[in-house]
Amino acid sequence: MKSPEPTGQRLRAADLDNPLYYLENMETVVNWVRYHHADLLIADERERLDGFGRLSVAARALLTRMVMRTGELFRAARLRYPELPEPESVALEELLATGWVRPAGRVTIDELFRLFTLAELRPALAGRLTDLGHSPAMPKGRMKALLADHLDEIELADWLPDQGNDLVQLAHMPLFDRARLMFFGNLRQSWSDFVLVELGYQQYEEVPFTPESRAFQRREDVDCYLTMHHCREWLDEGRAAEDVWLQVPAATDNSWLTSRRDRLLLELGRQAERQGNRELALEALAESGHREARLKQLRLLERMKRFDEAWTIAARWQTAELSDAEAQGLARLLKRLARKVGEPVPTLPEAPAPDEFLITVPFIGAPVELAVQQHLWQDHQPVFYVENTLVNALFGLLCWDVIFAPVPGAFFHPFHVGPADLTREDFVPRRRALLDAALANLEDDGYRGIIVDNYQRKQGLANPFVNWHVVAGDLLELALDCMPARHLQALFRRLLNNLKEHRSGFPDLIRFMPDVKDPGQRYEMIEVKGPGDRLQDHQRRWLAFFTQQGIAARVCYVRWQDASESVPDPSP
Repeated sequence: MKSPEPTGQRLRAADLDNPLYYLENMETVVNWVRYHHADLLIADERERLDGFGRLSVAARALLTRMVMRTGELFRAARLRYPELPEPESVALEELLATGWVRPAGRVTIDELFRLFTLAELRPALAGRLTDLGHSPAMPKGRMKALLADHLDEIELADWLPDQGNDLVQLAHMPLFDRARLMFFGNLRQSWSDFVLVELGYQQYEEVPFTPESRAFQRREDVDCYLTMHHCREWLDEGRAAEDVWLQVPAATDNSWLTSRRDRLLLELGRQAERQGNRELALEALAESGHREARLKQLRLLERMKRFDEAWTIAARWQTAELSDAEAQGLARLLKRLARKVGEPVPTLPEAPAPDEFLITVPFIGAPVELAVQQHLWQDHQPVFYVENTLVNALFGLLCWDVIFAPVPGAFFHPFHVGPADLTREDFVPRRRALLDAALANLEDDGYRGIIVDNYQRKQGLANPFVNWHVVAGDLLELALDCMPARHLQALFRRLLNNLKEHRSGFPDLIRFMPDVKDPGQRYEMIEVKGPGDRLQDHQRRWLAFFTQQGIAARVCYVRWQDASESVPDPSP
């Protein structure tokens, strides 16, 4: 295995034409972690990863296959990989001799029933089943459920003597999990997400990876993440929330870890309420900085009839910068609470009714949006089906350097489509100065050059905001000519208010009218609704925003044309 270059040069994805491409990708992970995170590993871990490279090709490939599979126990006779350059038995002997794999003795009931067939288990377990008053002639699932109450771990050789020497176990899976975490930045992604995919199908922006840009600065940071991961697993298993609460790590000065702790506390609060421990739920939600936690805390206080406490928190929170959905939920809550605490009922502003029109179009077998686009298209007023792509792409092209800034915890390896913290609560705060500088270009014509230059230089590179298949040159040129900078400024600011929520809900179509003299009236957004379809809440919020900002937007309701009807005028 080739070691990383001293310069830390960019790693490349494996070629799928190579039958051992999965090994190449695993070597990429090991090399990357060994080079960039050596100080976060203890001496034994560093030596073990170095030893991975000293294994034969067949042994490395077999070990990679085992790491990728479910569980840590395997039947040696069933390790069959014809692409290995040596027999599996030879590779396995090497792994046993070097300590990567060890013989397994005791197994749990779950492992026993996962690894062996019913035909193998029935004669071995017949005596125990008979002692319990049951016939061995039963389905595998029922047999497992019955024995689970009476057996925990068993010595395999006592029950399946012919199979005792066939079972082997991975010896260093925690090290692979630690390496996976430091490479991916999470434990949600499995080895197969990286090892068994063709990473070369798209091109990635090169982001400098320096010690300062790492999410994990100390080994304790990795340990903290692993602890939080185990807490989340315990919650998923349904353990008592109060027991998990005791294991939650203390607050940290690592902002990247803080955002994950906030999400964990949000989930713990939900679990505590479901389990009837409302006081713990309130404590967890109050400590969480997740943007969903505050509204959940207030609603729980309301259900507990602690109206004065809820009103005090809600009134103070009302002054913060909220997304539209948060503001709407808070306003409804304040209206209910006001009656309980004797305060004046706040008046909820009514969203303006959207401008609407109805058209009749022929049914052409295509999606209704494309049918409307074709119907409305005129050479002097072209119509494009863009939905959520255009505004996002303009933002992504203008703020390209901000999106790919080497902020700590944003990038973990060279194959990121975008920053790992894109939808986290602190994405904008951690880049506030950079974003303000980028959006300041909208105050003069400088933004056009930046967008066009990035469109040309970055063509084809992965960006979470840019769909290159949709944003063609003619669409981009019309958008820059017809959408004034003040509108883009407003759209981008709202986008940044809640990237997770506001990246969707845009109207389906955009119509450009480049000949119109008023620069603010050279385009309009059109949301298309087919027969029986209606507006969703997030679409209504965007339409209300367009009205407030003076951006032309309408809802087009569609009726399919009968065969006997004439073709209607395409210019409603």
